[in-house]
Amino acid sequence: MHPEVLVPIADGSEELEAVTIIDVLRRAGAHVSVASTAPAGRLEVTASRGVKLLADKHISDCRNEVFDLIVLPGGMPGAEHLRDSAPLTALLKGQFAQGKAYAAICAAPQVVLAHHGMLADKQATGHPGFQNELPQLKNDQRVVIDGNVITSQGPGTALEFSLALVEFLYDADKREFVAEPMVL
Repeated sequence: MHPEVLVPIADGSEELEAVTIIDVLRRAGAHVSVASTAPAGRLEVTASRGVKLLADKHISDCRNEVFDLIVLPGGMPGAEHLRDSAPLTALLKGQFAQGKAYAAICAAPQVVLAHHGMLADKQATGHPGFQNELPQLKNDQRVVIDGNVITSQGPGTALEFSLALVEFLYDADKREFVAEPMVL
């Protein structure tokens, strides 16, 4: 069975994080749905450094889907756009209520997860520029896993974060299987 993973993207998402997450999880065999949160059902977004990303579908088409994991890339103003997406918020709150896994990197832990009350009683990390705003920060670690919540610091930790997601969804052997041909 292949885990079902949602990676929402928005105008201003951090492209290095988004692409790394998608790529590594697909290498592991996860079924990754990339969903745009852009207005009017638009699938193409312009990421934080001007790179154009094309989603598989729009977030509004994901409302009735079930995901094993929802992973949020950071970037600004991308994280704000993710935070303000009503369909994504409904999906995240559903994950939270069901005790299912969710993850975020860079600005997204604070801007999205903390904003929606999804980091209460959780250890987390995020981009150094946002760390003081996290409820319970564990800022000495590049990736923090607390139960069903995985957070990371930013573009420089995206590969480590993505491999931690692989290990979370599968196991350490799958992580090594994915990492080895990447020459890590």
